Amino acid sequence: MNIRDWGYDGPAVLDKGALPARVLGTWGDYYRVVCDKGEGIARKKASAYFKRRVEDNAPSQEIPTTGDFVALHWNPHGESRILATLPRSSKFERAAAGTSGRRAQTIAVNFDTLFFLMSLNQNFSVRRLERFLALGHATGAGVVVLLTKSDLLGTDSGGAAPFLADAAACAGDVPVFAISSRTGDGLDQLAPYVLPRRTLAFIGSSGVGKSSLVNALAGEELMPTLEVRDWDSKGRHTTTERELIRLPSGALVIDTPGMREIGMWEADTGIADSFADIEMLVAGCRFSDCRHDTEPGCAVKAALASGQLSEERWLAYRRLRAEAAREETNRTESSHRYRK
Repeated sequence: MNIRDWGYDGPAVLDKGALPARVLGTWGDYYRVVCDKGEGIARKKASAYFKRRVEDNAPSQEIPTTGDFVALHWNPHGESRILATLPRSSKFERAAAGTSGRRAQTIAVNFDTLFFLMSLNQNFSVRRLERFLALGHATGAGVVVLLTKSDLLGTDSGGAAPFLADAAACAGDVPVFAISSRTGDGLDQLAPYVLPRRTLAFIGSSGVGKSSLVNALAGEELMPTLEVRDWDSKGRHTTTERELIRLPSGALVIDTPGMREIGMWEADTGIADSFADIEMLVAGCRFSDCRHDTEPGCAVKAALASGQLSEERWLAYRRLRAEAAREETNRTESSHRYRK
């Protein structure tokens, strides 16, 4: 057993003789971990993760989640102890469902490439893709879009080509691939990403084929799968917990539960990257506080008039900016209420 095969590239021994380990899964207060000594079950050291009464009510350090690297006191005869969460290289967060943007939910950490999956049925949504790209660009990792279940499409209407064109129109420089885990079509396009010690995170709605893709890349049945309901193309949750899996190729995959919604969370940087063309136009307006309405010298209005910028893309940008602003306001108001 070698922790470096699980994507770790730091020192072999940490402070106080702790071993570096990686979290493979979490179940309540228990963590499945792997280190140079092997795999085992661990719990957090309580005194290392107490909450301080400070203004932001933040924990003393990040609570471990699947994919985290941690400092571990290894116990070969029972539960090991997690002493610290090591710094994260990347993180995908969304606004937690039902919190109106007041709280973040961490979906995946320490990945090299973030894959967003949409299936080529009623699940396909350019608006959902726009939201994902805004969040994905803020993670600090590479982003790829996968249009799954291409075998569902015939060739009479162009097959996956129209969907690829729509997705690519809003994805910019982000690669977009159409694949079928059932037939294997398009999987060869993923070869540059599925490499030893590289971590991939799969994000998407229920039923888009995340577990099927894991099985296809593994060449064996590692994850359970369920059929999508025919009447509405909706999936059922087959992955109920986040899990880190090592493929025969040596690549690592974080398979996540399906998400019904993607709430914006601290997405300003991601929106700027996703809509870099519009950000450049905004910066070129005559007035720094231009509302892009009736002001003279508005670069955005000029680009819309000339066709350089499409009305659909401009509306998508405004929609995401407005949503991010609302959720930032909700967080601020919630923080003020707590401090009182």
